[in-house]
Amino acid sequence: MNHTDSPAINCVLVTGAAGFIASRVAHQLLDQGVQVHGIDNLNNYYDPRLKQHRLKQLLARDGFTFNGVDIEQHDLLRECFGRYPFDAVLNLAARAGVRYSTENPYVYYRTNVMGSLNVLELMREFKVPKYVLASTSSLYAGQPMPFSEELPVNEPISPYAASKKAAEVMAYAHHHLYKIDVSICRYFTVYGPAGRPDMAVYRFIRWIEEGTPIEVYGDGSQGRDFTYVDDIAAGTIAAMKPLGFETINLGGGQNPVSLIRLIEMIESLLGKKAILKHLPAHVTDLKETWADIRKASQYLDWQPQTSLEEGLQATVKWFRDDKELAMSIDI
Repeated sequence: MNHTDSPAINCVLVTGAAGFIASRVAHQLLDQGVQVHGIDNLNNYYDPRLKQHRLKQLLARDGFTFNGVDIEQHDLLRECFGRYPFDAVLNLAARAGVRYSTENPYVYYRTNVMGSLNVLELMREFKVPKYVLASTSSLYAGQPMPFSEELPVNEPISPYAASKKAAEVMAYAHHHLYKIDVSICRYFTVYGPAGRPDMAVYRFIRWIEEGTPIEVYGDGSQGRDFTYVDDIAAGTIAAMKPLGFETINLGGGQNPVSLIRLIEMIESLLGKKAILKHLPAHVTDLKETWADIRKASQYLDWQPQTSLEEGLQATVKWFRDDKELAMSIDI
């Protein structure tokens, strides 16, 4: 995988490799002939069978190696750095989920802050030049839309967002002190086949399919800038080019789609009507998200390629092709 202005990248560490986004990043890197070493602790934040499903597909591919290592485990992580000549680290291991972070903030800080520090310190020790960090649109709470990277994101409204902000500024410190080249990718509401079962798209498809009432927080008018997982993966890989230190939004870049509209689209694809159960709005929820993606276009030559209609079609197809798994996952 060569950019004309980039050093060759032949071997990459992908953390959280059995995760939703990281597994697609690993597949795309392998498609490009890059050696990928994946690590993941396969935790049970959501049903581990979904992680095993993704990991099984990766393990069937040439060029992929795997260790069941947690980024919180410095010594085991150090063994990985000592064994492989990494040209870049894509740090996609994280505790995700805004709401759960209010219930158990400690685990978010252990993984997203201390785990990220372990990765950065080992990059310094082993002189790995390039770091890509997965971050989040949750940092933009309360800011004017569309969200641009220049906005001050100093008032996170959940422990999850606060832990990601900490990971971002720590990456800057290591860039400043040790000249590690850093790209921070802020993701906007990612969905797709084998997606996270705590996310709206997975749950809505499942609940409509089985006739379970859909839990809608608030009136359902809240909007999201939905982004298809393969587009996010392509942007993350593009961010491996040398940039110094940059923060870049990866999102759909379209007007936000409301949850009610999303439900209507899924109803149409499934040929079934949803049963709605309205709950009070959640204090950590952003009313809307909308990415300004001009910087991704300028720096990475990146634009999302997949419309919401196409992406939902592919997701529903996965649900039906892997129905036994998809319908049995704990959500």
